[in-house]
Amino acid sequence: MATATDKNIVEDLSKYDCCLKLQLTTQETTPPRVEEAAVPGRRSARQVSKSHVPVLPNDEVTPKRLRYGVDKPKEPRRGVLMSKGKPSSRKAVVEQRKNMSSDDYSDSENEHKYPAHNPRGLSAYELERLENIRQNQAFLTSIDLKQARAAFKPKPAQRGLKKVLEKEVVPRRKSMRLLKKNAEVLPLPEHDSVAAEVGEVVRKLEGPVAMVPVNMEEGSRLPAGLLELWSEPADRVKKSTLSEYRETLKRMRLSVGRVVKVVKDRVYSAAFHPCSSRLLLAAGDKGGRVGLWNLDGDWGDDGVLLFEPHTGPVNCMAFSSTQPTSLLTLSYDGSLRCADVEKAVFNKLYHSDVGLNSFDFLSHDCSTVLVSDWDGDVSVIDRRTPGTSHESISTLDPKTLRCVHVHPIHKQYFVAAESRDVHVYDVRCLRRKASQPVSALPGHSLSISSAFFSPVTGNRVLTTCMDNQLRVFDTSEFIEKVPLLSSVRHDMHTGHWLTKLRAVWDPKEDCFVVGSVERPRKVQVFHQSGQLIHSFSDSAHLSTVCSVTAFHPSRNALVGGNTSGRLHIFTD
Repeated sequence: MATATDKNIVEDLSKYDCCLKLQLTTQETTPPRVEEAAVPGRRSARQVSKSHVPVLPNDEVTPKRLRYGVDKPKEPRRGVLMSKGKPSSRKAVVEQRKNMSSDDYSDSENEHKYPAHNPRGLSAYELERLENIRQNQAFLTSIDLKQARAAFKPKPAQRGLKKVLEKEVVPRRKSMRLLKKNAEVLPLPEHDSVAAEVGEVVRKLEGPVAMVPVNMEEGSRLPAGLLELWSEPADRVKKSTLSEYRETLKRMRLSVGRVVKVVKDRVYSAAFHPCSSRLLLAAGDKGGRVGLWNLDGDWGDDGVLLFEPHTGPVNCMAFSSTQPTSLLTLSYDGSLRCADVEKAVFNKLYHSDVGLNSFDFLSHDCSTVLVSDWDGDVSVIDRRTPGTSHESISTLDPKTLRCVHVHPIHKQYFVAAESRDVHVYDVRCLRRKASQPVSALPGHSLSISSAFFSPVTGNRVLTTCMDNQLRVFDTSEFIEKVPLLSSVRHDMHTGHWLTKLRAVWDPKEDCFVVGSVERPRKVQVFHQSGQLIHSFSDSAHLSTVCSVTAFHPSRNALVGGNTSGRLHIFTD
């Protein structure tokens, strides 16, 4: 310790130089080194491990420990047992660690806390971490994660038409100012040139249109097996009881291979070919395209062939029962065409300046056709007469006419769905204007989407109205006001982007089918009495509204078309 004399000397700085002052100050603040100190300096285990490898008493190296805690700020390094200013040998370090207590080793309570049953020398934190890993693995094993992953199937690729992305090559824009050029003045086209351009489009569709698939390579012909399948005659319809019919519907299922994109745009109409050996379907879309799909075919895109015979929505189509090789298609563009596979051409049967919306065969041999348009007129077409004009035309409703359907037995009668009324007319009594109906089907408060006779006897008429009602009328005899047999409440408001719902009959039974906008998505089958027979649904493959529905004439098969151009087939 410094004496009072030394303190006085330090205070008087002017009498001593700086070196002496520094020496005296150091003697005052620094304790003297005791060489014979019995207790060595304390040092943490982490600091020892940085300079020396920890060695156990039996000369074994201690296992490496993981650290996950926040590191503490480093403390100033303390001295170790030294010999002439140098660290001691390895043997001396071992002897020194034997004399040190466990508290001298650690700087953390949980880091070096070794349980008695821990052979690997792990800390309590590391043991807790291993226990958490074991519990997590046990939980994953209990929920069968591997089996769930194996059972998970990725979404299958789209079947049918393939989506082709066409990049439009646009010329690079250049600044006319930087090019030092005057801006180009583009004059508006004259009215005559616009009319000539529209007329050119119409002339391209005049006359027969080649039946060439647009989804195949250029110059491709129709598959050889299509004509053989197309020419197959229809089978007889088998009648069954209501209980048997219900059990048959329950066996019908939907699978991945039965959902195929047949047309590019929204489906407006669909129909089954009457052949029974295979399922052959036709569908028309909003853009005037007609698609053919063979469920087990290998031609085209997954059995799909696409044609473009029209320029407007194909609202109605039907196969001829006497000539299965003929498919009639009607479009908003004012044309009625017949697809002839033998000649590979779409023949034009009728042309009108007004958009057409529906047709039906007026004779048993399908030689005459009844056609309706949006101006409220009905026309009689004779397919045996050359040309594209009508035999007669009559105005039924000056506002609009949405659907016509001919009686299956008495072909002189047909039902017409007008603006807000449904009437039964006699073709023999039609006049150019103010034709008188035979019977009226009252009770509709809003516009009527469709009206169809029952397919077997014609004793029932099924109407679809926008007042959310499906009505069945008793037309066993044509009186002034036909009585209502049953009514079913059904949501008909599909909106602007969906095709309107239309209930249609099953050709085999006294039941009808209609799509639904409810969730989960479904297709419902009702009896003529209004009883719900069955609801078709499939959460995996049916997630959209099937606005267009149709039954196969002889087989147990049902098709539903949606707004993206896909067809769903339920079959046993």
